Amino acid sequence: MTIEDPPAPQPAGPLGPSPVRRPGSVRRTSTLDTRWPGGFGTGLHIDGRARDLYTPADGRPPLVVAEDRLCVRFTPASRVIEEIESTPARSELALLTGARCGGGFRTLLAQALPRERDTGTSLYLMLDDLAAVSLIADFAETRWPSAGPGTHRAAVRPQEGVCTGFMPGSSALSPDHVRKGGDRTRRVVPLPHPDDPAGWHELAAPTEPSMRRARRIDVTPGEVIGVDAMFQDSATVPEGGRRAVHEYRLHATAHARTGALLTLRAEPRILPYDECPLAVLNLDRLLGTPLADLRTTVPRVLRGTDGCTHLNDALRALTEVPALVAALHRRAQE
Repeated sequence: MTIEDPPAPQPAGPLGPSPVRRPGSVRRTSTLDTRWPGGFGTGLHIDGRARDLYTPADGRPPLVVAEDRLCVRFTPASRVIEEIESTPARSELALLTGARCGGGFRTLLAQALPRERDTGTSLYLMLDDLAAVSLIADFAETRWPSAGPGTHRAAVRPQEGVCTGFMPGSSALSPDHVRKGGDRTRRVVPLPHPDDPAGWHELAAPTEPSMRRARRIDVTPGEVIGVDAMFQDSATVPEGGRRAVHEYRLHATAHARTGALLTLRAEPRILPYDECPLAVLNLDRLLGTPLADLRTTVPRVLRGTDGCTHLNDALRALTEVPALVAALHRRAQE
């Protein structure tokens, strides 16, 4: 008798608009929009927006629990922070001026803003994404090839073994991977659901070259904590609308008292290479991990070719679920 391996997971295509909010839930949404006012290769600007919205179970209007804005300016043709500020203001952000959003940035971030990290604020979620967003921002160049002026940043050579997508022998490492696999990006629709326009914070609507990282985390308490989350990297395109290069959806449940993960499932929706979705096969390694520990546990357990860089980031963001549960309970008792 021959036992065949299960088929490799495949991207399922764009999610479409976000689900309508569930009564008795809290939703965190965040976006980081990048642009180059002086043209590609000039100083990168990032506009971050995030909001936590509580939806009462009794039908009362939704209530904004927290809201944050983040503005970051980088020096030209680099990932070095020139200016950074938030609303509400945090004086600690001054410690990040002059820092490069590359290796070691998240360590500096944890040292500079420990209270934001420990309380799971939406500001910290955006700050934690800065290194990745500033790195992938140049994807927008591939959608707007003639949008100069400016000196284009040199292409970064993929590092073999850095993640599942770049495992040895991966199609991503082939010089002609585009010819072999085609353009894996997909056109995506606006994030808000037509029947739930309040389900997202106010979104920027750039018409110029721009890259966006968007996150949604829905949390519903009960005998177990239910989590439905999504993550998307997309760019504007000259003909209007957006095309995405990365998109995942996560479903999880956790113990209501300990926060330990009981179930975890990831849906790869849009990914650039054949090998990328294989990372979802390793998620069982995280079962039993407390949600609050995911920011440190995920990069240790899903290292290198055992993980997908973007899936790992989506999983790390679930660290803040306990803070959202606590905020929901406070509001429900008012």
